[in-house]
Amino acid sequence: MSFKVTPTSIAIVGAGRVGRALGKQLRESGWHITAVVTRSESTARRAARYIGAGRPFGKLSRLILETRVVLIAAPDDAVDGLAQRLAEMGGEEWSGKIILHTSGALDSRVLAPLQRAGAIVGSLHPLQSFSSRVAPPLNGVWMVIEGMPKALKAARRIADDLRGVPVQVRIQDKSAYHAAGVFSAAHVLALVETGTRILTSVGFSRRQAGLALLQLSRQVLSNFEQFGAKVAWSGPAARGDFGTIAAHVRALKKFPVEYLEAYGAVHRLGARVLARRPDAVLAKLKPALEASKRRGR
Repeated sequence: MSFKVTPTSIAIVGAGRVGRALGKQLRESGWHITAVVTRSESTARRAARYIGAGRPFGKLSRLILETRVVLIAAPDDAVDGLAQRLAEMGGEEWSGKIILHTSGALDSRVLAPLQRAGAIVGSLHPLQSFSSRVAPPLNGVWMVIEGMPKALKAARRIADDLRGVPVQVRIQDKSAYHAAGVFSAAHVLALVETGTRILTSVGFSRRQAGLALLQLSRQVLSNFEQFGAKVAWSGPAARGDFGTIAAHVRALKKFPVEYLEAYGAVHRLGARVLARRPDAVLAKLKPALEASKRRGR
């Protein structure tokens, strides 16, 4: 008998930023949201109102067992404990049910207690940034999936219904995948905020600094999109202007030490992944990045 996933019912366990966004857009695409579970009744009610469906629960309930698909959208450090508690609560009643989690860093092995109880386990992670204020649309968003074959079918169906783009990765590659996303999102934000603070220290208003650096960053990303990384690479290291880098190093001595450490680290990383002759650029970078040591700190 072939296995076919139909959007009959789904429960959301852990309705924070990701859970609310997925729940709302799944409901809009025709899925029946049976339950919305958070850590308190009040947050569960707010999440259910936002999603537009689902019975709110402030703790795990056996009513979740009546649902064909369970989506665990809890913080990474809570997934393991939730899997254990759900397995203890349902036992063999989980047999044949599909359990997916939305963590980017964790793979489906964290759901082992449920798998041992007979559940079909996997994961689905939208490669998207979710802020506390905005639930972004998921159409066109890459959604990384892994897990057991039947769980993959369910994850692909969810991604398709959300108009996302499912991409399967190997279970052992999940953490490396997530690290790539952190490089391109969280670290970029930290670098732009650092630049913003430096500009405000030299006379820009915060609004001026933010607008100026956003314009600059967008142009770099546009160049990357059109021409690729090596052509888009700019700045003093790309030009071979190592004296400018040394001057930057000396200027950064008055800021928190992390600024200078990050400046050196991203220059070395840039040389490794962007330069045509990485080792040659790294050799020239070293004395420039040690300018502060020669002049003292």
